[in-house]
Amino acid sequence: MKKLKVLSQISTCGVVAVVRADTHEEALKISDACVKGGILGIEITFTIQDADVVIRELANHYAGNSEVVIGAGTVLDAATARIAILSGAQFIVSPCFDKETAKLCNLYQIPYMPGCMTITEMKQALEHGVDIIKMFPGNAFGPDFVKSVKAPLPQINIMPTGGVSLDNVGQWIKNGCVAVGVGGNLVAPAKTGNYDQITEYARQYTSKVKEAREA
Repeated sequence: MKKLKVLSQISTCGVVAVVRADTHEEALKISDACVKGGILGIEITFTIQDADVVIRELANHYAGNSEVVIGAGTVLDAATARIAILSGAQFIVSPCFDKETAKLCNLYQIPYMPGCMTITEMKQALEHGVDIIKMFPGNAFGPDFVKSVKAPLPQINIMPTGGVSLDNVGQWIKNGCVAVGVGGNLVAPAKTGNYDQITEYARQYTSKVKEAREA
C-alpha cells in the first residue's frame, strides 16, 4: 500500500523537483522552497555530496507531512538504491534502466523510475515492474513523442525530465504524461540565493499542470 500511496502522490501533484546543488545546505533550502510552492515530490540527486544525509534529513523533517515524498535521483546501481532507501527515500529515479535496481526496488516495494529513450527500453522496464517511465532526456523528443509512445503502449505512465519548462509543461500533461520532472529551469535561482523565486516557479509549475488537466 505504501508504494501505491507514493505513486498516487506523485501523479496527483504532477511535478517532481530534480534537486541538484553544490552543497548540502543548498539542497535543503531548494527542497524547502519547492515544497512551499506546492511541489510535493522532491528528488535528491546523488550528484550532491552526502546525498544520503540530505535524504535522511528531509525524510525526518517531513515525516509529519504525508503529502511530501522524498526520493533519490541519479541512482546508477542497486547498491546506491539500497543506501537511498535505507536513508528514507520513498522513490528511486535513474537516468537509465538497470535490472538489479528494479529487482531491489520491487523487493522493498519502492517505486522505480528509470530513464528510457526507446520503445525497446520502455518495454523492458515495464516487464521488470516499473510503474512510471522517466522519458529522458525529454528535450531530445518533445511533447509530441509521448503520443507516439502511447499508441503502441497505451498502458504506460510517462514522466519526462529534461527540457520541461513553464512554456511547455502544459503540453506534456495534455499529451498524456502522468507527471513531469523539472530541474534546471526550476532551481537555477539558488545560484544567487533567491529561494523565494524557486517557490514562485514551483507555484507556476503546479498551477500550469492543474490547468492542463482541467482543460
